[in-house]
Amino acid sequence: MLSSQLLRAAEDFAVVDVQSALRNGEALESEKDWSGAIKVYESALEQFSNDETLKLRLRYAKLNFSIERRYLDDSFQTTLKPMSQEAALSLYDDVLTNVQSYFVSSISVSTLVSHGTESLWLALGHQRFIDENLFGASPERIEKLRRKLYDLYWNNKVKPVNHRFDAQSVVREVCKLCDNEIGLSSGPVIMEYCFGAFNCLDDYSSILTPGRRKDLYGNIKGEFVGIGIVMESESGKGMALKQVLPESPAAEQGLKRGDMITAVDGTDCRNLTTQETADLLTGKAGSSVQLTINRDGFRTFQVTCQRRQVQIKSVAVAKIIDSQNGIAYIQMTGFQQNTVREMDEALQKLHQQGMRALIWDVRENPGGLLTAAIEVLDRFIDEGVIVSTKGRVSDQNATYRARQNGTWGIPIVLLIDENSASASEIVAGAIKDHRRGTVVGRKSYGKWSVQTIFDARFGTSIRLTTARFYSPNGSTWGSIGLEPDVVVDHGSFERPIGDVDVYADPDIQAAMKILTQPEFTQR
Repeated sequence: MLSSQLLRAAEDFAVVDVQSALRNGEALESEKDWSGAIKVYESALEQFSNDETLKLRLRYAKLNFSIERRYLDDSFQTTLKPMSQEAALSLYDDVLTNVQSYFVSSISVSTLVSHGTESLWLALGHQRFIDENLFGASPERIEKLRRKLYDLYWNNKVKPVNHRFDAQSVVREVCKLCDNEIGLSSGPVIMEYCFGAFNCLDDYSSILTPGRRKDLYGNIKGEFVGIGIVMESESGKGMALKQVLPESPAAEQGLKRGDMITAVDGTDCRNLTTQETADLLTGKAGSSVQLTINRDGFRTFQVTCQRRQVQIKSVAVAKIIDSQNGIAYIQMTGFQQNTVREMDEALQKLHQQGMRALIWDVRENPGGLLTAAIEVLDRFIDEGVIVSTKGRVSDQNATYRARQNGTWGIPIVLLIDENSASASEIVAGAIKDHRRGTVVGRKSYGKWSVQTIFDARFGTSIRLTTARFYSPNGSTWGSIGLEPDVVVDHGSFERPIGDVDVYADPDIQAAMKILTQPEFTQR
C-alpha cells in the first residue's frame, strides 16, 4: 500500500527534506489521496515554513479535497447541485453579500469571482466532478473548455468585476459557455463559484451544506445520532479512531482510541475517505451497524453498535486525583451550550470531595462557543478583562469583563497542547495574563478568531470569520499559538478521552509538581 508507506515515512520527518516531502505528496495526489497529501505537506511545512512550493502544493491538495468532499455530501448532491440557474445565482448573491459585508478583512468582489473561476477550472480536472456531471464528455472537449476558462475568465480578463451585478453577469456567461462546449448544467457550475469564493478567505470560513449545517448545530448543542466516535482515514489501513466518546455505543462495545475500522456492514473501508465511511455509518436512531475492527495491527474482531442520540459531554472527567493535597482534575473537551452547567456541577462535586487545587485540561479541545468560554472563565477571574474582540463591523467589537460574585479562588494549572484552539486559547490567554494560574504543555493551535453563522437560502448557512480576539493584555496569537509557562515534552503519550492516567501523563505529572509546592500545600 503505497499511501500508508508514504505517510509513515513522512511521520519520521527528521530524515525528510523538502524534495522528499514533495515527491511523497505528489505520489499521494496521483492516487487521489488528497487528505494524505495534505498531511504530508502540513508536516513538511512545520519544519520548512517558508517554502513556497510546499505552500502551493498544500493549497492545491486542499482545494481538490474540498471538491471531493462536496460530492460525497448527500445534501449537496440532492439539494444544491440540481438547482436551476436562477436559484443557484440567488445563493451566490447570499455568499457575495455576506462576505463583503461581514468578513473580518475587506475582500473585493473581483477576487471572489476569480477564485470561483479557479475552483471550476480545478473541478473540470477532478475525476469525481467529471463522473458526476460529465458522463460521456470527451477529455479533449473538457480540456478545451478549461483552456477557454483560463484564457477568457482567469482573473476576470474579459471584463472588470466591480460589484455583485458584474459577478452575476460573468457567471451567467460562464454557464452559457459550459453548456455550449460540453453540456454542463448551470447548477454544478454556479456551486463552484459559491464554494470557490471561500478559497480566498481563511480556513475557518465556508458555506455549509444543509447536512454540514445540521452537524454544526448538533455539535453546538452537544448531541447527535451515531455511535460516538471521531475517526480519520489512513489510506490502505482503514479508519483510525481518534476519540471514543464516554458512555457512547462505541464505548459500550469496548472500542478504544487507536482501533482501526476496516469494514462497515461488510463494506471494506480501508481505501475509502473519512466522509465515505461516515456515510456508511450514518443511520436512524435505533438501527444497528456492524464494524470490523483491527486492534494493534494483528487482532481482528467484529462488534455491533446501535445508533442512538449521543450526548457530547463538555466535562468528560471530574475527579480528585490526589486526596492528600486536594488536587482535582477536570478534562474539558469542548465549549458548548451545556458547558457552563457541567462545569458548575463538577466544581461543586469536587468541592464537596475536598478540592483545594485544580488541574484544568483543555488539551485537544478545539474550542466552540465564545460565550461559554467567557462564562467559565468568570468562575475563576474576579475582575478585569477576560477577552476582547475586534472586527471590521462595529457590532463585532466588544470587551468582556469578569464579575466578582461566585469566583473560585483555588490554585489552577491549565494544560494545553497543539490542538487547544479558539475558546481554549481564550482560556489560556486569560489565565496567563491575569497570572491566575500556570499554563503547562505545548504551544496552542493559533486560532485567535471568531466565526459567525449567517443563515442563507435552501437550508444552507455561511460561516465567516468576523473578528479576531485578544487576551486581557491585548495580545493575539493567530497562526502563532500561545506558549505555555512550562513546556513539557509529551513523548509518545496519548491522552485518553473520558479518563485520566495520572502517573503516565507527563503533563499531569508536571502540574502535580507545581501544585504540591509549599506555597500551594500550606494555604
